[in-house]
Amino acid sequence: MEEKEKLEKLKDILKKLGKVLVAYSGGTDSTFLLKMAVDVLGKDNVLAVTGTSPIYIEEEKKISEKMAEDFGIKHIFVKTEQLKNKNFINNPVDRCYYCKKELFSKLEKVGKIYGFKNIIDGTNKDDEKDFRPGEKAKNFFNVYSPLKEAKIGKEEIRKLSKKLGLSTWNKPNMTCLATRIPYGEKITEEKLERISKGEKFLKKLGFINVRLRDYDTIARIEVEIDNFKKLFECRERIIKYLKKIGYIYITFDLEGFRSGSMNEVILEWKK
Repeated sequence: MEEKEKLEKLKDILKKLGKVLVAYSGGTDSTFLLKMAVDVLGKDNVLAVTGTSPIYIEEEKKISEKMAEDFGIKHIFVKTEQLKNKNFINNPVDRCYYCKKELFSKLEKVGKIYGFKNIIDGTNKDDEKDFRPGEKAKNFFNVYSPLKEAKIGKEEIRKLSKKLGLSTWNKPNMTCLATRIPYGEKITEEKLERISKGEKFLKKLGFINVRLRDYDTIARIEVEIDNFKKLFECRERIIKYLKKIGYIYITFDLEGFRSGSMNEVILEWKK
């Protein structure tokens, strides 16, 4: 399918839904979806809802608030409580299922209060390639994924977002902070806080695509391979700060930045 055809299909999907609650993270995909929903359905027929929790990156909250304000639509923050669920805290390989189940259950309640039956999210066609146990939760709550249904992938979303003048068109992929902790290791608010602080510090140094993987006393830093030289130039500052927030051993990954690297262990288990 050509880009124009995919875009028309997306519009048709949205028209059929009529009135939508958008699970809005502030990321590239959900921002593009939100913009399309507003353009196709009108402001009064779109409600943006963003989850708040220690597992989410704080800056994303500010971005989602600003974008929803720019679009002139109603935007609600809803507190999610993944850290009260032992199944989530124990960090099994299907952790994302428990996370999404909590989020969508809250979105469903908000939808009932405001009269929005149909929930949509920014899952795109390329996400089919990833390990995504959260999909099961979507099916349970009948959450629609219009971008995926219209067969629109990540690069197409970036290209179309740029055409629409969206500042999020080239935004790095962001995932919840729990993805920085190895499967089987307990997720705690303390760990999430130091991961958040560590990544904020690294971003201030100019590393855009960056992950700080938490192995209790060990920090494993992932940056783009092109930034390896810069990482060594900032070496002493990074060591000093990360030790200050609780890490003992500071390491960096020679394979460089890759989103979802914690899932590599699952592939090994399956061999």
